[in-house]
Amino acid sequence: MATVASMDEARAVLHRLDRIEELERRDAPAGDLLVELRGLVSDAEAWLRVEPETHGAVEALADCRGALKVDEQEVALLAR
Repeated sequence: MATVASMDEARAVLHRLDRIEELERRDAPAGDLLVELRGLVSDAEAWLRVEPETHGAVEALADCRGALKVDEQEVALLAR
């Protein structure tokens, strides 16, 4: 059963995803998107700490970390 804390953490992840989608729709600068992606990883880690049995959460967090590494590399290339 989900606790209030885990529901709050899940909402934070969903809210962050909404902000990322909005940035993508607006074609925001890569740096802005990168800040939100870092926040997403942080929010997902917090959710996982309060609800470690969440199905698929570990895999989703690994995917987020992988995406963040790719985006950081792309931003570094664009900054050159």
